[in-house]
Amino acid sequence: MTRQLAVVLGDQLDPASPILDGLDPAQDAVWMAEVVEESIHPVSHKQRIVVFLAAMRHLRDALRARGITVYYSELGQGGEHGHGPGAGSGRGRGAEHNQRSDNRPPAGGSARTRESHSPVTLTEQLEHDLARIKPQRIIMLEAGDYRLEQEFLALAERVPYPFEVLPDPHFYVARAEFMQWLGERKQPRLEHFYRALRKRFDVLMDGDEPRGGKWNFDAENRKAFSRAGPELSPPRPRFAPDATTTAVIDTVQTHFPDHPGSLDGFNWPVTPEDARVALDDFVSHRLATFGRYQDAMWTDAPFLNHSLLSVALNLKLINPRVVVETVIERGRSNGAPMASVEGFVRQVLGWREYVRGLYWARMPDYLEQNALSADMPLPAFYWHGETEMVCMAQTIGQTLKHGYAHHIQRLMVTGLFALLVGVEPRQVHEWYLGIYVDAVEWVELPNTLGMSQFADGGVMASKPYVASGKYIDRMSNYCRGCRFKPDRRSGPDACPFTVLFWDFLMRHEARFGSHPRTSLMWRNLAKIQESERGAIRATAVALRHEFAQSR
Repeated sequence: MTRQLAVVLGDQLDPASPILDGLDPAQDAVWMAEVVEESIHPVSHKQRIVVFLAAMRHLRDALRARGITVYYSELGQGGEHGHGPGAGSGRGRGAEHNQRSDNRPPAGGSARTRESHSPVTLTEQLEHDLARIKPQRIIMLEAGDYRLEQEFLALAERVPYPFEVLPDPHFYVARAEFMQWLGERKQPRLEHFYRALRKRFDVLMDGDEPRGGKWNFDAENRKAFSRAGPELSPPRPRFAPDATTTAVIDTVQTHFPDHPGSLDGFNWPVTPEDARVALDDFVSHRLATFGRYQDAMWTDAPFLNHSLLSVALNLKLINPRVVVETVIERGRSNGAPMASVEGFVRQVLGWREYVRGLYWARMPDYLEQNALSADMPLPAFYWHGETEMVCMAQTIGQTLKHGYAHHIQRLMVTGLFALLVGVEPRQVHEWYLGIYVDAVEWVELPNTLGMSQFADGGVMASKPYVASGKYIDRMSNYCRGCRFKPDRRSGPDACPFTVLFWDFLMRHEARFGSHPRTSLMWRNLAKIQESERGAIRATAVALRHEFAQSR
């Protein structure tokens, strides 16, 4: 008889997790599942599916090597226990075999497993398996998205077993603690939260003062490369797929042949050992220049100085405390500038914790936010990358190839374009959630709907992040090879970003014209004659029509 059954989801893969660490192989067991429902909404990049499934199967095998019984439903096994085609990340979901040839999501409906009699959701699969496992008690960590948590809470009410959901220890701050900090704040801001955590956990502090004399080193960071481009760095470490990962790659290619993205050259960490290698590589070879160039972009250079640790962090293959402590200690011993160290710590201790707190504080209403009343469809080239805009072709192209783009490419290229066009925010959210290998809803949704699309009306960010093509020209070399001119506001050779930026200012002048952080933009708009405004509007209308028709 099973005394305790530990339910493990696809983003909870730490073998030292508190629900796994104390298991007794003689009495306890683990339950994991790959199910179809977690793959069909929204469409998922092939590499994203592989990342989750390969990491899950490696944990399964590691637990079995410890003598622990693992009840595991594997993709494509077939049979009455739900072993049907699907990807059980426990996260965002992608479309299945009715995928269109141009990589757009299906027009409607949802694909189901070929074995239609099989359970297809995680909770259905678990409920089905509980009939034969019959544990005395069930434990699990908090889920990483609201929908899934609600499904498990509902299941806990149905089954005749004690069902305990424990706080996820892979964060500095528990949800309840964030809610206490949030309190009655009408305008919560990252900076206040970040400084409080620095003090509380004694991170980069000298007594009561921030190390280096400043809380924020942004003035020294976020530079563009010279015209010569980025300096060469050692190649990324190679995580050669072993037999387990290779089997997953083959299975995903078989069951999801028409999903977006390529599986060629798959190279993501899928074990805690891989994650540690990735961390060591970052602090040894890229940390020193990370801060200065963290916002820079360059043609055919997808990774640059970035850590690429978000996959490992979000799947819990490595603990954020280990990452932060290693960056600080090794950064100091290696002589990395404080600006780089603080800039990285801000992303993990600051943004990562902050967006999680906001997600759980604002759901489920957050998902429906659309403060700017955007209603355009997502342009088709987001699914295939075929566009004359070099910046978009580069960013989407590397996204389809690797399932990755760094934060400025996401915020100020693909995200900015969707904001300026006026794409309905939920479509943008579903694209980001499915297309990036590191996407888990608690971190992706606030960054997309809040920071990128301003759909929450200012909860996540105090102003919309809008810019013309001149920003991209300043931060990259993309514009050098592009037929569009970033300094042109109208006409056939005008950069679509620039056209749509000025059109955005005109469309939202009443709302943001007197905003203290954006008023300069609208003062510049006031200098444009009405005749040119009309030309900008006409060009913007033509562009929107073109993008809408491309579907």
